[in-house]
Amino acid sequence: MLEIKDLSVSINDKILLDNISLSVKRGARHLLSGHNGSGKSTLVQTIAGNPEYQVKSGTIIFDNNDITNESVTRRALLGIFLGSQNVPEIPGLSVLSFLKHSIAAHTHFDTGRELSMAEFLESLESARTNLNIPKDWLNRSINVGFSGGERKRLMLLQLVMTKPKLAILDEPDSGADAQTQQQIADTIKQMRDTTFIFISHQKKFTDLVNPTSVTTLDKGKITD
Repeated sequence: MLEIKDLSVSINDKILLDNISLSVKRGARHLLSGHNGSGKSTLVQTIAGNPEYQVKSGTIIFDNNDITNESVTRRALLGIFLGSQNVPEIPGLSVLSFLKHSIAAHTHFDTGRELSMAEFLESLESARTNLNIPKDWLNRSINVGFSGGERKRLMLLQLVMTKPKLAILDEPDSGADAQTQQQIADTIKQMRDTTFIFISHQKKFTDLVNPTSVTTLDKGKITD
């Protein structure tokens, strides 16, 4: 699903990743481990296409597509989902509106057709019910007034609705209580058509997910 070859990344000419090579198999639950500052978040942000991170050399191949120089939008439409550790608040944009525009964009990109409101609402209701998301959350602004755990549950709702080929989750357990962590782990295991890369510092959560493979980083290099 993902092949990273000899990747070096910098910000303001400071090298953050040095000659990284990594393969992630289709359907994997791939854990990125390492101390804070080891380069884990830099790597996932680079895979997702954050323009703040400059690729100095190397390539990123996703699902047989060279995405090294592709935009964030293009990568998202191709099927890459990023669940960031710190998600922004967006006053004035409701959860419902955000999801509708996001799913409509993916539907049009994948099939060339327009998403009907009836189809969207049916899919949303199914996902909301399965994740036990209160209905009144849908009319609230994105992440405004939501606790850390509630923000993680909204991230899960977007993840389930989008059905990405590759989901990158940067410390999804951070700020989440035990029940929410269990729900996140269960969702990861249930989405068998999605490949996961995730970062976690909590062994208890890692054990819940039961990763199929592990890569450890230290000072911008892979150590195993």
